[in-house]
Amino acid sequence: MAPKIPKDLQFYKFCGYGFFKNLRFFDPFIMLFFREVGLSFLQIGLLFSIREVSINLLEIPTGIAADLVGRRRAMIISFSSYLLSFSFFYFLGTNFWLCAVGMVLYAVGETFRSGTHKAMILEYLKIKNLEHLRVDYYGRTRSCSQLGSALSSLIAALLVFHSGSYRIVFLASLVPYVLDLLLLLSYPRYLDGEIRHRSPTLRDFWNFTRESFQEIWRNRRLFKTLLNSSLISSSFKVSKDYLQPVLKSWAVALPVLLSLSGNQRTAILVGAVYFLIYLMTSQASRNAGRVQRLVGNSAAALNTNYLLNTFIYLLAGLGFFLKIYPLVILAFLGIFLIQNFQKPIMVGYVGEVTDSKRMATVLSVENQSRAIAIALFAPIIGFLADRFTVGGGLIGYGLILLLLFPLAKIR
Repeated sequence: MAPKIPKDLQFYKFCGYGFFKNLRFFDPFIMLFFREVGLSFLQIGLLFSIREVSINLLEIPTGIAADLVGRRRAMIISFSSYLLSFSFFYFLGTNFWLCAVGMVLYAVGETFRSGTHKAMILEYLKIKNLEHLRVDYYGRTRSCSQLGSALSSLIAALLVFHSGSYRIVFLASLVPYVLDLLLLLSYPRYLDGEIRHRSPTLRDFWNFTRESFQEIWRNRRLFKTLLNSSLISSSFKVSKDYLQPVLKSWAVALPVLLSLSGNQRTAILVGAVYFLIYLMTSQASRNAGRVQRLVGNSAAALNTNYLLNTFIYLLAGLGFFLKIYPLVILAFLGIFLIQNFQKPIMVGYVGEVTDSKRMATVLSVENQSRAIAIALFAPIIGFLADRFTVGGGLIGYGLILLLLFPLAKIR
């Protein structure tokens, strides 16, 4: 039986944050936008690498800053950088190098945000003596994020349909992020955690980083958990946008709505498919606690998700080669569902095995590990997609994940 979640004002603020944060209207069309600009899959992979290398360089310092000087300030910096990034893509994103600048700005936003908001939720649960609800509570708030993604897909499809271009989605994304910034300003100060009343020195940063890495290295369960989570999260980030060219190919091939342009047919199909996917992932996040209890424990759930994820990549690649597009879409649905089962379980498990004072830092280390994996694998899958089609890229990546499983298995 699922535990009862206390639904006070702060719970709804957490839910509202996730909802507005996921109104990223560019998400269902980002790869199609880059293709419209004239970039190859390899160049797109390199853009993802530039974003992740930037995250890699900034992730731990910004995570430490959040723990030392206050998490709310870190989130405000994050959303300001997002707004700059969206503006840059809309007005100036016309070639590879200009898109790279937009990716760096986006990375700054990601590094100040990632791990920080999760740490605020875990801090809140600790203060309210609700730590036993980590997986269920985070799963419910993440469920609202996925509802935001579902609505975002429909709105983005309408924008692309009427404008005939993918660029408009960046301009529209400014509105919900301004609203989210205002919502963050209303968070109570105690969610900043234990902060310093003086400016941190370089020695403070160094000591805090050294102690955090020592804790991760000594805690083998935590080390394996971060490796497992970073690999499965990176696989999702690297591959999820390859659904877009699949949908475009299917939209052009379908003998319906022939009076519409190719972009308009693509917008309708992409919007409908992503809407259904995010409705289902919302339920996946909401029921992450039940999945954990059904499997038996968090470690077993994380291992099971990893292997299922690997198998689905192989299935998606096979479906693409055989031009069975519905099979490819179902496979990608599985990838999205697994990610949304895995994330709340991982956050809850990390909360069990690490010091709460270092929570933002530890989660930032997880995100940095994920960034390294994306930076390595995004150009590889892009090269394989250019050379052997998208199906070849997916199969190749699935085999890489399968080979890495013995290192990532949590005992």
